Amino acid sequence: MSVSILDRISALADPTRSRILLLLDGRELMVGELCVVLQLPQSTVSRHLKILSDEGWILARGEGTSRFYSMMQSRLDPSAKRLWHVVRDQVAGAPGAAHDTRRLDSVLAQRVAARRSRSQVFFSTSHASWDQMRSEMIGQRTDLLALLELLDERWVVGDLGCGTGHVSELLSPCVGRVIAVDESGPMLSAARDRLEKVANVEFRAGDVEDLPIENGELDVAILFLVAHFVADPAALMREVQRVLKPGGKLLLVDFLIHERTEYAIQLGHVWQGFDEAQIVEWLDCAGFNGSRCRPLPADPAAKGPSLFVATARKKSRKGVPAAGATRG
Repeated sequence: MSVSILDRISALADPTRSRILLLLDGRELMVGELCVVLQLPQSTVSRHLKILSDEGWILARGEGTSRFYSMMQSRLDPSAKRLWHVVRDQVAGAPGAAHDTRRLDSVLAQRVAARRSRSQVFFSTSHASWDQMRSEMIGQRTDLLALLELLDERWVVGDLGCGTGHVSELLSPCVGRVIAVDESGPMLSAARDRLEKVANVEFRAGDVEDLPIENGELDVAILFLVAHFVADPAALMREVQRVLKPGGKLLLVDFLIHERTEYAIQLGHVWQGFDEAQIVEWLDCAGFNGSRCRPLPADPAAKGPSLFVATARKKSRKGVPAAGATRG
């Protein structure tokens, strides 16, 4: 049920309720903490909290046996938000607000000290099992998915040999545009189905050795488990270098050298993995700068060969910022 503006005005008409709301604006406090700050009995504070809650000004949540109250401006409708801004300016300038703020600082300092003490006890006894607890709590890949936000939202990224669009799906929320290329019609169709509601992914049919991409169109190019299908990886590196902007970056993930000959028979692999030094040599010869290659940690659940990641950057023209550099 919606709350009328007159009811909202009535709730703020009491000076104590306005002081409470000022204290709860953008933070959480317990009843006991409010009692200390306001120097009022619990019954009085609880009565005011109920009125503020009934009129839609505050929210409450439980944490064990404790109950925290807060006022989040983002949850208020526009008229209530405007009303609160007017009242807040008046209440914040009153002498009592300064006393409330000083007592609040002390209360929060005590809370922080108590929680820090509990954290220190926890981590001093749980460090050996923390990795497992962390994975159970947030999953194995959450940190890596969050790191995708480090990508530049203006970039045009090429997912070259996109397959069913798994990489494109991960990248699309974090960059300006993804150009997904694959020569397999069924794979490209599966990628389109997967990403049918994603507006910034463009699909192009074509061979990664003759990319349907203009010179210098990409800020970043990704070859994820693609190079081992290509007869001439050195030529592939040169083709990727062509479609990158000056300063653009290549990310290549593939298999280290292995003895799984069945991959060639069953999956059509041309190469049984790659030597790290050979990858760097191909990149350097293709005109890339800063080429580097390193093995990736093995996933115990993975059944395939070990992987490596290689990165390199196309040379920048003089006076042209590298991909991802700040533009004025």
